Amino acid sequence: MKFGMLHFFEHPAGGKSERKIIREQLDCMRAAEDMGFDSIWAPEHHSTEYGFSASPMVTLAAVASVTKRIRLGSGVLVLPFNDPIRVAEEAAMVDLMSDGRLDLGVGRGFQPIEYQGFTVNQSKSREIFDEALDVIVRAWTEEPMSFKGGHFDIPEQSVRPKPLQKPHPPIWIAAISDPSFELAGRRGFNLLCSLVYGFRSERLHQLLADYRNALLDQGHNPDEREIGALCMVYCSESTEQARQDFGAPVLGYYRNVANLIAPLRQPPPEGYETYPSIRKAMQSVQWDELLSSGTLICGNPASCIRQIEELQTKYGFTQILCWTRLSGLENRKVLRSMELMQTHVIPHFKRPSHERGTLRAGLRTP
Repeated sequence: MKFGMLHFFEHPAGGKSERKIIREQLDCMRAAEDMGFDSIWAPEHHSTEYGFSASPMVTLAAVASVTKRIRLGSGVLVLPFNDPIRVAEEAAMVDLMSDGRLDLGVGRGFQPIEYQGFTVNQSKSREIFDEALDVIVRAWTEEPMSFKGGHFDIPEQSVRPKPLQKPHPPIWIAAISDPSFELAGRRGFNLLCSLVYGFRSERLHQLLADYRNALLDQGHNPDEREIGALCMVYCSESTEQARQDFGAPVLGYYRNVANLIAPLRQPPPEGYETYPSIRKAMQSVQWDELLSSGTLICGNPASCIRQIEELQTKYGFTQILCWTRLSGLENRKVLRSMELMQTHVIPHFKRPSHERGTLRAGLRTP
């Protein structure tokens, strides 16, 4: 199991300046390397307090300059908002600057307000995404390259620079809707999924099976691909303290995103028909329900280890993307959670399986 950290650069009410938030987020990202995390991920969001990491590549370039080992992931770069040639160029720049540490996570995005801001038809997002991804791969691997499709008409040209990793940096496709799981497998790329949106266990099992079956159908070995899960994670000295600290920030997130994902009085765009039901669930979910659902990890170190082991066994995740700093959770608490992960949780999963019981026995249970 690998461990990543995802930072959204959220800006909830509370008086912090944007500069302060950026400094805190970058400090956490830099600290992740010293604390033994395997990767850090920067998303792309616009226009709301949900997050203002407007350019994942700018963020990752900044972190590349102050780190040496940790992988740098875009989690995710929204292809319908970006020119694919520029994405290929900027991602290659980060890969070269970091000595080959880039992971390119891409997705379609989900907030109508962002699509409106970029004047992009959200119902066309899948078509745009598919073509843009083709353009990026060609720009990285063909010399010269060209492309002609329904949304992009790119004349023959050389795209510079080329990435250090060959044939190209690992690509991850974010999947929320059912067809995206199959698409990621059909293209042979790694998968990013989210526990935040409350997939029922049976449904997520089926979607992950769809992904693995699509890999096999295209001649890819599922054991050679990674499945990363975005998960809210908070570790404290006691489970009681963890639940007390994390409850309000988590519920604050769900109430906020409910309105962003599917605004009232607006029909969902084509391809996003499930969003009204997701909104309803996010508006009504309670803390006790989330704790019992297995969709987040919250507790003392022993409890967090147990919950992560259950997710790994149940779904076969190869990486957990820990989302800890959300809805204004104090930065000192975020760093303390990371320290406890460093001291107890991450070492547990880096040891051979036959040694893990001994390590867990030394920790206090919930």
